[in-house]
Amino acid sequence: MQFEGKTSFGMSVFNLSNAIMGSGILGLAYAMAHTGVIFFLALLLCIALLSSYSIHLLLTCAGIVGIRAYEQLGQRAFGPAGKVVVAAVICLHNVGAMSSYLFIIKSELPLVIGTFLYMDPEGDWFLKGNLLIIIVSVLIILPLALMKHLGYLGYTSGLSLTCMLFFLVSVIYKKFQLGCAIGRNETAMESEAPVGLHNQGLNSSCEAQMFTVDSQMSYTVPIMAFAFVCHPEVLPIYTELCRPSKLRMQAVANVSIGAMFCMYGLTATFGYLTFYSNVEAEMLHMYSQKDPLILCVRLAVLLAVTLTVPVVLFPIRRALQQLLFPGKAFSWPRHVAIALILLVLVNVLVICVPTIQDIFGVIGSTSAPSLIFILPSIFYLRIVPSEVEPFLSWPKIQALCFGVLGVLFMAVSLGFMFANWATGQSRLSGH
Repeated sequence: MQFEGKTSFGMSVFNLSNAIMGSGILGLAYAMAHTGVIFFLALLLCIALLSSYSIHLLLTCAGIVGIRAYEQLGQRAFGPAGKVVVAAVICLHNVGAMSSYLFIIKSELPLVIGTFLYMDPEGDWFLKGNLLIIIVSVLIILPLALMKHLGYLGYTSGLSLTCMLFFLVSVIYKKFQLGCAIGRNETAMESEAPVGLHNQGLNSSCEAQMFTVDSQMSYTVPIMAFAFVCHPEVLPIYTELCRPSKLRMQAVANVSIGAMFCMYGLTATFGYLTFYSNVEAEMLHMYSQKDPLILCVRLAVLLAVTLTVPVVLFPIRRALQQLLFPGKAFSWPRHVAIALILLVLVNVLVICVPTIQDIFGVIGSTSAPSLIFILPSIFYLRIVPSEVEPFLSWPKIQALCFGVLGVLFMAVSLGFMFANWATGQSRLSGH
């Protein structure tokens, strides 16, 4: 906590934007297909504004008690049990995020390498996804995860965001190049999904739905909530921010959330307007594998998610150190050991979990509401003294309603999801 912040405003925006922008962007066109264009954009705007408000609550609590660690706020609010709960939620969420990133590497990298080498990805042992994620973890992710401070990753975060900007531009270009891609051989019909699946959508014509509700909303709304969670990274970035202040860090958060809202909205809209109701949860699978531009996009997305993993790993390591080694000085052996254990755990998880949609749905329905809604509101109610804000004051009533909204969001999402699993409808999207 005595570390003097040296990370510039711009680098902090890069790091926080990189933490926000993850593999959830690949599922947003699918989310739009099952909510409608207007309903989707309204929901996305609401979640972006709520994320900004929850960061405001976090920063307010951190300013009052002089603490810039999420776990320590939990301890200040509820004692040792609060510290354990916060650390567990952060670990659960960020392990889920790391898993979803590595799952993309597992599914996409064999296709890219196989296309480059004119080989069948299923044929050769060195094109197996499980082997490739281990190689990427050891050669790229681990060295970056061993950096001592998060601020050092600002440059790789900038590169990651540039790759995703290229992805967005390509999605827009392909929309104008392909027009309506329904039933065309070079696009949807080359998807890995069975041909008959493309006739099962809600709307198999090139007609955009402005507003729609169906059973798949139990997945689509959590995907959207998951797409804006950056709260575990907020306080570590605040700690390393040059000339730190609550207003300056809130500005970092607002710029990052605003930029990601624009990127998400454009990606989802143009992806949906290319494939309409036939779009899958992993949008890249909808394009031709032989298209040179899409091949470059796949490489860019792979590079982006690979460079995001170390940023997401930092808060987990920090939470574990706060939990298991409180008050201990920095130790390189401990720093390295925690990173190694985490990467081994996540690799095992990715090799065992079959679909990315289940990861998005379960994590988005549990840890995302906790990090966005429930924990910041509880901290605000418990930490801000009644002399500063009486319990019945408008700010505390707002915070209470915010927390109740999070509990309702979690209950409804999990309820829909379990109902879908029970009725066997969770594979409607072809995953």
